[in-house]
Amino acid sequence: MRYLPLFWVIVTIIALGFNLLGLMKLVPLLLSMPLLFISIYFTIFSFTHRRSFKGLR
Repeated sequence: MRYLPLFWVIVTIIALGFNLLGLMKLVPLLLSMPLLFISIYFTIFSFTHRRSFKGLR
């Protein structure tokens, strides 16, 4: 769980490179844009979710 944000940052960098290939029309943009969106979403989610308040126990 500790390395999950780092994993998603690496996936986002890879998806960004894949999106650049899509902008050069080497791969379909229909495939690269959702991958970039999903990776950015999970990167932000992984950084904010671990600091959420879970209640007093």
